[in-house]
Amino acid sequence: MRELSTQQQQVYQALREQLISGRFSPGTSVSLRGLSKSMGVGLMPVREAITRLGGERALEVRRNGRVCIPELTHRRFEELMQARLQLEPLCASRALPYVTLETISVMEACDSRMNQSYGAKDADTYMRENYQFHFELYRAGGSEVLVALLESIWMQFGPFMRSVYEMNETTTIVDKHQMTLEAIRRGDAEALCVAIKADILDAIHLLKQTLGKDTL
Repeated sequence: MRELSTQQQQVYQALREQLISGRFSPGTSVSLRGLSKSMGVGLMPVREAITRLGGERALEVRRNGRVCIPELTHRRFEELMQARLQLEPLCASRALPYVTLETISVMEACDSRMNQSYGAKDADTYMRENYQFHFELYRAGGSEVLVALLESIWMQFGPFMRSVYEMNETTTIVDKHQMTLEAIRRGDAEALCVAIKADILDAIHLLKQTLGKDTL
């Protein structure tokens, strides 16, 4: 049983990372047998991980057993973005007193790798480093409840942002990470909240611009 539990956790973590990085496209089906084969595990840990992710609304488990990546509706988009705008500045400001030089160094390295990914059109690196940049900060404060909520939101948001990234030239994606880092270095909580909100608002604008008002 312990081995099965470990496998389930490993499958869950792997799928969670793939959702956050947008490896699955919105609306596509997820094959349990395909996941089982690609991960080298049995169907049971895959089913358990899928059930868990369905409970977090990162996956849609339908009555007929089909598993899909949720479509982005106007209501879902508004709820996800409002949740990010409310929770991320709060989590960042709570973390600020606990940020260390090591935290800043890791965030700077993430931002540098993101910048390098722009010209290379490397979506995997962009999505991964963007997530790590934000959550290196958010986890610094030890806010387990807020971080867990935000990870769930990012799992739901990842597939849509990946679609937008791949539909745009990378040079059109402008981040506010330098603003964030400067605010952290100054210990300025208000400026940090402004930078985090600006980053999220940029994502909202890009999504609406790319996917169109009819979609959202």
